[in-house]
Amino acid sequence: MTFDQLKEKALSLPLKPGVYLMMDREGTVIYVGKAKALKNRVSQYFHDQAAHTEKTRAMVAQIDHFDTIVAGSEFEALVLENSLIKRHKPRYNILLKDDKGYPYIRLSVKEAYPRFSIQGRMADDGARYFGPFGGRHDTQSILDALRTALKLPACGKVFPRDQGKERPCLNYHMGQCDGYCRKEVPRSQHQQAIEQAVRLLEGKFGEVEKELKGQMEEAAEALEFEKAAALRDRLRAITLLGKRQKVVAGYLADTDVLGLYMGEVRSGVAVLHFQEGELTGRDLEVFPTAGEPAEEILSAFLVQYYTPRGLLPRQILLPEAMEGAADLGRLLSHQAGRKVELVTPQRGAKADLIRMAQENARTECERLTTREERTAKILTLLAQLLELPGPPRRIEAYDISNTGAADIVAAMTVFEQGRPRKGAYRYFALRDLDGPDDYASMDQVITRRFRHEKEGDETFASRPDLLLIDGGEAHAAVALQALTRYGLDIPVFGMVKDDRHRTRALVTPDGREIGIQAVPALFAFIGQIQEETHRSAVGFHHKRHTKSGLGSTLERIPGIGEARRKKLLKAFGSVKAIRQADLPALEEVLPKAAARAVYEQFRTKEEETTCASSQARPGAGG
Repeated sequence: MTFDQLKEKALSLPLKPGVYLMMDREGTVIYVGKAKALKNRVSQYFHDQAAHTEKTRAMVAQIDHFDTIVAGSEFEALVLENSLIKRHKPRYNILLKDDKGYPYIRLSVKEAYPRFSIQGRMADDGARYFGPFGGRHDTQSILDALRTALKLPACGKVFPRDQGKERPCLNYHMGQCDGYCRKEVPRSQHQQAIEQAVRLLEGKFGEVEKELKGQMEEAAEALEFEKAAALRDRLRAITLLGKRQKVVAGYLADTDVLGLYMGEVRSGVAVLHFQEGELTGRDLEVFPTAGEPAEEILSAFLVQYYTPRGLLPRQILLPEAMEGAADLGRLLSHQAGRKVELVTPQRGAKADLIRMAQENARTECERLTTREERTAKILTLLAQLLELPGPPRRIEAYDISNTGAADIVAAMTVFEQGRPRKGAYRYFALRDLDGPDDYASMDQVITRRFRHEKEGDETFASRPDLLLIDGGEAHAAVALQALTRYGLDIPVFGMVKDDRHRTRALVTPDGREIGIQAVPALFAFIGQIQEETHRSAVGFHHKRHTKSGLGSTLERIPGIGEARRKKLLKAFGSVKAIRQADLPALEEVLPKAAARAVYEQFRTKEEETTCASSQARPGAGG
């Protein structure tokens, strides 16, 4: 179907809830979405392309045809959308990691002596499953900690079949296992340890601690000190296990806290799991940033993260209010067999926990994002904002600096792949100007820069992909005119400052302003270029002005020309050192007559200064 045909079909859809499936030429489903009103939602894809995100524009470009399924309600559409995403795994939907990335702990309850193991996914085999957890390494660490704390066997023996056949292994002698391979150990002891392990996996540390404490006190009262000591050690291990990630939040019971971070390169969602006021675990999901709104990311995450899970929290705290929260709550409540509440706290301790989860997500996203990736993303954003054909590899920026009509200079800074390349900076001492004239100055520097390139000057051989001019539209227009004279088509933008001398926008030569403050990373990047260029121009101007002042002082001395001035500066380093030098020292550098002229020049100056100072004091002179 052509684009116009797709648009016409979208406008013919009903204003009813449902699901739509976007497909490419091969018939592959590339996106599944739900809608409150199919006509309104689907037609948006074929209107105002400039307002779409980068990902949406790419997806729309691949659409060959689409289908829709009308649902009885928004809730039915949500359930259907989830089912279709799982079936088709469309490339443009926000998809979480495959299930194999989240292992489960399996408990084989049908055996006489149930055992724990790690499984990649849940199965309908009658066993109990806990999780999923963050990764195989983390899951193994949890299982090892449980076995150590409760002294459960980690060997491959099968009980009661292997009881009494061999001597207990090293783990028993090291106090890390209760030695269930011994016939004298009752099965009830193993059952009790397994029950405690189950409650720990469910986050009920308080219950297990209370139970063990009671058993320890009973054993002590019955003078069973060895048993009491063993229970004491187990209680300590359980307490340490429970406090690994403990956060005091007594009002939380069976609650998940979600934090969302949306970076320039990567975005992420962190989930903090609370049981009985204790933080029992954390999951993190990181994915490439593609410009989706926060509500869409959270909606996709909630469905894909929670629907595969066997156990759901009673409450989920969200960082953003969601229009479809009621339907999502119904979906999760139906799955859990009880109410699951979605809450967006605005203030107080629960809002503080949201911020804590967001910080977890931000830290992980930034950890995984390299400097090169961040810079590449900024250049891509800049290219999109300025409608460039691609990310600018080389950016040149220009600024003028002057003091009155004297020492008018310009600086050219260079940024390649987003980083300053100081070896490519160039400086211009501007000539033949009647006075301070920023426009004439800018015309001269741009003209000279590209004349050097045209004449084969290797230091100007690399042509920029973008010119940034410190100034407004008139400065940019002058630079564009200079480029036109050489037949060059290079994008030019002025850097417009605010009242605090920060670049607030870019402006085209015809006066169209392009705001950059809404994108913090881009705002900082353009600000860095402007500040570096201004600093370079002012620094070069100051250097020339100082050098000019030093040179003119010496050049006014009879017999001191350019060559002798350079010799003096090379020998003494500064005019101040020359002024303080005695006559023999000066004669080592210059002929005697010239040396005496320099010596007397500065002595005369000192006498004039002293005299003027004396006359200025009250009562002096007579």
